[in-house]
Amino acid sequence: MNLSLVQMEAIWFAFLVILVATLPVQGQLKTGFYSSSCPRAEAIVRSTVEAHFNRDPTIAAGLLRLHFHDCFVQGCDGSVLITGSSAERNAAPNLGLRGFEVIDDAKSQLEALCPGVVSCADILALAARDSVDLSDGPSWSVPTGRRDGRVSLSSQASNLPSPLDTIAVQRQKFADKGLDDHDLVTLVGAHTIGQTDCLFFRYRLYNFTATGNSDPTINQAFLPQLKALCPKDGDGSKRVALDKDSQTKFDVSFFKNLRDGNAILESDQRLWGDTATSSVVQNYAGSVRGLLGIRFDIDFPKAMIKMSSIEVKTDTNGETRKVCSKFN
Repeated sequence: MNLSLVQMEAIWFAFLVILVATLPVQGQLKTGFYSSSCPRAEAIVRSTVEAHFNRDPTIAAGLLRLHFHDCFVQGCDGSVLITGSSAERNAAPNLGLRGFEVIDDAKSQLEALCPGVVSCADILALAARDSVDLSDGPSWSVPTGRRDGRVSLSSQASNLPSPLDTIAVQRQKFADKGLDDHDLVTLVGAHTIGQTDCLFFRYRLYNFTATGNSDPTINQAFLPQLKALCPKDGDGSKRVALDKDSQTKFDVSFFKNLRDGNAILESDQRLWGDTATSSVVQNYAGSVRGLLGIRFDIDFPKAMIKMSSIEVKTDTNGETRKVCSKFN
């Protein structure tokens, strides 16, 4: 049978159409993913976060950190929510995580309304956004459609950023997730509503690099205040605000603290000592009263959308858990 070139092209095109139709399609996240399948999904997450926030405003930082830690291990797939002795949340960097009960609360309401529809990974992403908004920070449309992961191992959490990381290590950990220097500084800005334990920075006050002296990058006027908060032999689990000026308000005072040597964590203060990252800090810290915060309020949502898209699982590449702490 002799086929013309046109006929051969038509057959080849038809074959391609069939091939593409039978291949698994990698779905994309999109805003309003649940607008038909569970129209009240985002409102329920919001009201749940708000109820917990009204009882304890510090839960906002906890939920934001929970989402961040989830995305940096296995991607944003709710793997940090799984319980079990070898699960991700039992890794050393995750032992101080908070907010699990908020996610469980929202999930139980959503399961009653729309069983098996809204993923735990999406609840976490939405709760992080709502936490920032409730703390007087910006709001944004969260792309949804994530599926929950089926793997959660504490052994895979070693790549999480640490308060001891040098700039080079911080830069590499973020680059490994497709995030650049600008994203790094912007996302660390979430520490404007964070807290930490004395345990994680006390060495800066009394025994920096085993010299017996304090970290020279700490503002000398701020040092006595830090020592009063965290005595040398005091309680290592005592909580201290990462933003000394407005710990429950999502603003740019955190960046002014970096500029002025008033950061709590060494990894945060190091952002001011690097040429590339310090220019971003300076942009956010600002100098003109009327312009403070505007750039950060625009950049933070962009960085969050980028981060919350790390290695997401969609379509059949994952599941929608019935209970966030257990695989189906």
